[in-house]
This record gives sequence, C-alpha cells and structure tokens, in this order.
Amino acid sequence: MPEFVIERDMPGVGNSSDSDMQQASQTSCNVLRELGPEIQWVHSYVTDNKIYCIYRAPDESMIRQHAQKAGFPANSIAKVQRVIDPTTAEMDGTSMYP
Repeated sequence: MPEFVIERDMPGVGNSSDSDMQQASQTSCNVLRELGPEIQWVHSYVTDNKIYCIYRAPDESMIRQHAQKAGFPANSIAKVQRVIDPTTAEMDGTSMYP
C-alpha cells in the first residue's frame, strides 16, 4: 500500500502537553477505525510548529478525508516514491523497488 508524508502546520505544537498529544492521537485513531482498514497511521514526528505524519492509504483523497474528519490540517501531502537509509550506500546495484 502506498505511503504518504503529511505536513501539518500547527504553531506551538511542540509545546503541547502529553495529555494534548494523547487526545489528538485518540481522535486520529477513532477516525481511522471509522474509515476502515485501508488507511493506517504509521507514526508522526512533532517539531516546534509542525507535525510530519507517515500514513499508508490507497490514495491522497483518503488522507484528506481523515484530516477533515479529525479536524487536523493537511497542508501538504506527498506520496513516498522510495525509502533510503545508510544501508542504501551498500547496495549491490539491485533496485529496492521495481
């Protein structure tokens, strides 16, 4: 299933309390249950003023539907084309993706 990176502009989010983060996570999970198994939240990175989320979904429209129902911004959504890491430097020339 395709993965997407969602950029959410949320000024001051890095100063949110644990309780605020738990509540936001619960909201997201409730909407995910409502939408069904085609969409999955992998994890998120919280910075000072943004959250970067990794989701699996069949298409961008499902990501937007989740954001709208949950009340979260989705300022940018980008489909992941490939994943690289330090082990990519050690590859023998074979592609990780067809």
